This record gives sequence, structure tokens and C-alpha cells, in this order.
Amino acid sequence: MASLTIISPCNSSSSSLSSSSSSLFAGSSLSHKTVGYNQSRSRTCASNSFKCNLPQPVDIGNGKPTVPIVNERTLPKFLESARMETSVNRNGAKLKVFSGTANPALSQEIAWYMGLELGKINIKRFADGEIYVQLQESVRGCDVYLVQSTCPPANENLMELLIMVDACRRASAKNITVVIPYFGYARADRKTQGRESIAAKLVANLITEAGANRVLACDLHSGQSMGYFDIPVDHVHCQSVILDYLASKTISSDDMVVVSPDVGGVARARSFAKKLSDAPLAIVDKRRHGHNVAEVMNLIGDVKGKVAVMVDDMIDTAGTIAKGAALLHQEGAREVYACCSHAVFSPPAIDRLSSGLFQEVIITNTLPVAEKNYFPQLTVLSVANLLGETVWRVHDDCSVSSIFQ
Repeated sequence: MASLTIISPCNSSSSSLSSSSSSLFAGSSLSHKTVGYNQSRSRTCASNSFKCNLPQPVDIGNGKPTVPIVNERTLPKFLESARMETSVNRNGAKLKVFSGTANPALSQEIAWYMGLELGKINIKRFADGEIYVQLQESVRGCDVYLVQSTCPPANENLMELLIMVDACRRASAKNITVVIPYFGYARADRKTQGRESIAAKLVANLITEAGANRVLACDLHSGQSMGYFDIPVDHVHCQSVILDYLASKTISSDDMVVVSPDVGGVARARSFAKKLSDAPLAIVDKRRHGHNVAEVMNLIGDVKGKVAVMVDDMIDTAGTIAKGAALLHQEGAREVYACCSHAVFSPPAIDRLSSGLFQEVIITNTLPVAEKNYFPQLTVLSVANLLGETVWRVHDDCSVSSIFQ
């Protein structure tokens, strides 16, 4: 029976659902509460490892993982008090959060962390596929945050986001910030050959012209995408969420190597390695013959007898990362872990990821993961706390700025 670990939003007094651990992570010194089957266990940590508080778990019934809709009626008392404290301290501001249909579970978690309720909005499709959006409450003079990933179906979710922005603008919202956990079309960010479009710039223009005042995005495919917007962009990195999770597993820097699956991701992997006690770095050299088609050529670096942690911003068909993992095993790597922020998981990604090449595949919930895509090695981490805190800080800065205008 397949098993899945889903990690929900973090809290200072949080708990964690334990998942099966490899030999590498046996015995950690991180002591925490474990929820599930009424058991508790402790771990011991190496002296050179990181420590973090693991987040609240998700209940699993009948072997199937579920993502709960968190509200006052289901929260434990200690979490209710934390949420109430957030509401009392910050809920006086004119701030509203609305969710599109792309990833409502993440939107609900963000609202819970902020101590708010999601704004009421009516989104429906006409018979011919046209999208209709109506706000069910007033946003006049408010700072509005629209949470919508442009994930598959990318075109529909992007159009829905644009219409949501237009609805808020016509309802006299003071500021409109689009929160895009996964920014679609980000891979088309430059011309690599003649007569190509730069779709990332086009999408940035559409969002700006629709009426958005600010963009908050997670792990853009490349940094230059921020320059395509003519409005402020807050670029949030999910790396810290993954690092906290890896820290709980006690990876010794002497026993680990961080691997970039291609030359383009070297900067990302180097930053990741530096935060893991300056772990060594390896690079997979590949030649791409077409879109979603990759051929691994050789490995730069030493992985023999070590635990290889492959770091990328997204996994689409998993061709690049799977061939890289196969090469790492050929070069003598003891175990291979895959870490990414955006799990697009286009076929045949699941077959490749669950083929036994990876000890664990660690992703975040910037995109919703369909139940059919669950497999035993999958671990999902929530970025709700990261985005919720970012929204608060952006809102606080905007509020202070408006006072002195």
C-alpha cells in the first residue's frame, strides 16, 4: 500500500506525522511530538546538523492522505490560541485574501496562518468555457491579495487570475497583489533560437495591464523574470522550507553532496549546499535535444559512497532528474534524494520518480498534487506559513508607506 507524507503549515508548538526513514536518517537528536497511531518517538541529531520545528501533520484515514480544510472547529486548542493571537494583533487592517480555483487548499492554509477568513468570491464557467467572476463582498479601499497558481490547465488558470484582478479593480480595491505560488510560462524567458516568443514577458504584461499593483511569486524559473514586470515583484524562495525538513533528518555535511541536475541550476544548488553546512557540490552535464527530452552526458564532482541531494526548481516530466539519478547511482552514490519547489508532474513523471531511483522525493504544495500522483517516496511540504508571513510584511510596509504619502 502506497504511503505519502504531507507536511502542513508550521507553528512554534507544532507536531509532525512521522514517515518511513532511510538508514541515513536513523537516529536524530531532534525531539518532537509525533501524531499518528498514538505513538511517540524521539530522534538524535548530529552536532553539525540543523534543527527545526516540524509542522502539524495531516490525518490519514484508510491509508489515503487527505489535506484538511483548517478552521476553528478542527484546530487543536494550542493552535486555536495561536491563530486567535494573530487575529487580535493584525486583523484590524483592511486586508482581504481571495482564492482562485487552482489551489484552494493552499489558499485556505494561508488564510488560517494569517488569522483571516478567505474572501467570498463566485467563480464559474459558462457552457462554452468562458469564466465568470464576481466578488461577494466589498473591497472598496482594501488591500486585496489574490492567490492563484498558473498551474495546469495553465491557460484557464491564468485567464481566471486576470479576470479576478479586473473584478477587484472595478470594485475600487486600493491595492491588488497577485500571489502566484507557481508562475506558468516562466520557462519561456529568453530566445534560445530564432523566431521564438518570450511568453514570460507577455504574461507579465497581461497581469500588469489587468490592473495588478504588485506580484508575489515563488521560485521563479530564472531571476530575470522579475524584470519583465513593470510593477514591484516579491520573489519568495521555498528553499528554507525544504532545508528545515532536511535538517530534521540529520544529514551530515561529510556524508552528503548537493547535485545540480543541469548547468543552469548551479547557482541554486550552490546556495542550497552553502546552507547545509557548506556541503560539496556536483553537477550533471546534460545535452537537451528538444523540449522535455534530455540526455545525460557526464558528472562533474564526486558522489561515491555519499548521499546525493538533487535540487531543482520544478519537476515536469522528470526526464532530467531521473536520468541524473541513474547517473549518480552508476557513479557510486549510496542514496539519491530529489528536492523541488514545483511538482508539475506531467506524464510519465510518476513512473520515473517511483521507479526506485530515489530514496525520497521532496516537494512543496505550490501546485496541488492529485491523489492519482501519490507514490510511497513522495513528501509534500506546505509553504503556507512562508507566503502568509510574506503577505503580512508586504501589507505592513504598504500601510506604513501610504501614511507618509
